[in-house]
Amino acid sequence: MPAGTPVLGAARQLGVDLDSVCGGRGICSRCQVAPAFGQFAKHGITSAEVALSDWNIVEARYAEKRGLAPGRRLGCQARILSDVVIDVPPESQLHRQVIRKDADARPVEMDPALRLCLVEVAPPDMQAPSGDLERLTEALRTQWGIEGATLEPPLLATLQKTLREGNWTVTAALHRSSAEAPPRIAALWPGLLEGDLHGFAIDLGSTTIAAHLVSLRSGEVVASAGVMNPQIRFGEDLMSRVSYAMMNPGGAAEMTAAVRAALNTLLQEIAARAGVQTSRILDVSLVGNPVMHHLLLGLDPVELGQAPFALATCSSQNLPARDLGLGALPVGAQAYLLPLIAGHVGADAAAVALSEAPDRSDELMLIVDVGTNAEILLGNRHRVLACSSPTGPAFEGAQISSGQRAAPGAIESLRIDPETKEPRFRVIGCGLWSDEPGFAEATARSGITGLCGSGIIEAVAEMRMAGLLDAGGLIGSAQQTDTPRMRPEGRTHAYLIHDGSTSGGPVITVTQADIRAIQLAKAALYAGARLLMDEMGVDKVDRVVLAGAFGAHISPRHALVLGMIPDVPVARVTSAGNAAGTGARIALCSLAARRRVEALVRKITKVETAIEPRFQEHFVAASAIPHASAPFAETRRTAPLPEPSFNAEGPRRRRR
Repeated sequence: MPAGTPVLGAARQLGVDLDSVCGGRGICSRCQVAPAFGQFAKHGITSAEVALSDWNIVEARYAEKRGLAPGRRLGCQARILSDVVIDVPPESQLHRQVIRKDADARPVEMDPALRLCLVEVAPPDMQAPSGDLERLTEALRTQWGIEGATLEPPLLATLQKTLREGNWTVTAALHRSSAEAPPRIAALWPGLLEGDLHGFAIDLGSTTIAAHLVSLRSGEVVASAGVMNPQIRFGEDLMSRVSYAMMNPGGAAEMTAAVRAALNTLLQEIAARAGVQTSRILDVSLVGNPVMHHLLLGLDPVELGQAPFALATCSSQNLPARDLGLGALPVGAQAYLLPLIAGHVGADAAAVALSEAPDRSDELMLIVDVGTNAEILLGNRHRVLACSSPTGPAFEGAQISSGQRAAPGAIESLRIDPETKEPRFRVIGCGLWSDEPGFAEATARSGITGLCGSGIIEAVAEMRMAGLLDAGGLIGSAQQTDTPRMRPEGRTHAYLIHDGSTSGGPVITVTQADIRAIQLAKAALYAGARLLMDEMGVDKVDRVVLAGAFGAHISPRHALVLGMIPDVPVARVTSAGNAAGTGARIALCSLAARRRVEALVRKITKVETAIEPRFQEHFVAASAIPHASAPFAETRRTAPLPEPSFNAEGPRRRRR
């Protein structure tokens, strides 16, 4: 952009989703942005505060009258003077991402760490002097049989006022880290407190953060929401973030601060939306991969970037929520972090194991939690194995030419007619297919904006079934496939899905580079699963469970055609939705479940893909679609897999 370009103008030219209603007059505030300053090795630039123009009178007036959060600028007023990194916060996006990580509403046997006790405390007596805290703990002992209760230190300042407001009767919220440990008094209210206590179950992913507000009386999910993980600006994948911490002094602290700020904002928004007072939210369970776990705790993740991938700790953690920087919650709120399995297999995989219980299954289950870093579990009641596989961000829509996050207007499902080669598709936010009446009107507001993760997976699989793509992943030309939808791109071709250029919209295609990105991601996933099968000594599994945000939105048929997972009958592939989030909710609601997952993790055998010599062999074979050597006989029974061979430049390649 030329120096002096307004941020809003640059965003519009680059197709960045930045909202504005007032036409750039500094009135509506919808174009707020958050510039980030410092060294950004990922982008190869230094972003300094002088990269943007100084505050002007419009921003100053707006901040005075309506308030502007620290570090925020109005995109219509701030002008770009040099290289700069700018975050567009969710509230400034016209098409906010749909964080599709709903918690499974399965029943849980309620045994929460929190309980409420109404206590009548003896008033002070000059003849037998003692402190208010000591008389409170004595009342808990005599009235409830609770020995050794302690008070969270920050509550001591309000203890006397609360006791006197309640006329020496108070409701105490007691938190137990285990059935054997003495409880901690996490909160006090004067008199009798009516209603529920609540907690948050949080799935801290490398790409998205999902949080579920849960009633600790019923186990019901009251409200859920999610945001993008702001650490993405430091690196799309985990190793990029570890590298950022290695190469930038204070880089780990930056990422810790970013994710804690995002969590606080998210928790406040969910509580406000649900109409739940934050004073009643006193427990949190968190799951995440090892890098996310370490950064949240403020631990340096550098050791996770090199063999032997040593963890600072793999044990579960019980600690005050304030120690995680969760200032949105009361001072007495407690947090529980599920245990980690190994250096690259984290608490999110442990939560999946708790939720899906492969150790209690007679069948051999393969559980795949698909994400930027895939966690894979294989096992039954006799043995459970685990590994992680670096699939990268392609399944999230990143590194794809028309890719995007899951948001209204993104293509999420696609079918290609094998005869005409014509596509039809469905977008997020509209239940109609593109060839159905009313589709254009229903999508007029959101538009058709790109391909999200499930959309690109279905597109590649459909191209393979329609004969537009050969087993090696090469896209055919218009002459070879007999369709004008094939467009030349240099020495390769691209398949046209949608051309919105006449109305100012995007041209959405699947390019050869997109195919290669998906091949790399799915080959890594399959190779990880195959390594576990080798370790187990089997060639087949009985059942495949797709977990994670992807699991709920990828059709099993397309996953099999693509070769993401080992071949099984399509009916034996099921979705577990956000199993990690469900596991976090189970742990939030049950102390027994916490003991169970801690015991289960100790029994799981870890397979390290990074040092397994057969990983590369499996990876190369799995790069074909669906596979170079595995027959995929079950998949071929239900899905057409023609065998074209597109090699338009064979002679030139042979000469070279």
